[in-house]
Amino acid sequence: MNNRKIRLLTISAMISAVYLVLTLVFYITSFLPYQIRFAEALTVLPYFTPLAIPGLFVGCVVANIIGGNGIWDIVIGSLATLIAAYVTYKISYNKPKRKLLAPLPPVIINAVIVGAMLSILYELPLFVTMLSVGGGQIVACYLLGYPLMLLIEKNKRLRELFDIKNEDQRNEW
Repeated sequence: MNNRKIRLLTISAMISAVYLVLTLVFYITSFLPYQIRFAEALTVLPYFTPLAIPGLFVGCVVANIIGGNGIWDIVIGSLATLIAAYVTYKISYNKPKRKLLAPLPPVIINAVIVGAMLSILYELPLFVTMLSVGGGQIVACYLLGYPLMLLIEKNKRLRELFDIKNEDQRNEW
């Protein structure tokens, strides 16, 4: 492996680790039917780099293994995060005018998929769990994630840390 590949793998692993740590630090709000998973603020990172997609997925898988909602959350919850990260990347990467849309896929996808899963697991009304997860995702993705995006855009060191290119260099991926 060359140094560039190792660096890219390290960035993805770092995103995974931060997602896991945030989920565990805020454990009490991360796994209940009425939840705000603060780590979901990181789901805006595919706006900047495709390296965030596997990083978010692996971090979510490990968090859900530890979490306590069982195999359903490990598989379904993690796949919801993977799908949301991929959709975020596809609709917003290298498209600065779509920046405000970047947090939207995690909100909608998790509200529907995780909301449905929690409705079944906890035998709660579907509308309630979807609304709860969606509300938590709005807090995580828009109230925390969007300001994170703005911070990354303005902070050269953060852009270097995540190997984020300038908008005219992003096509190199």
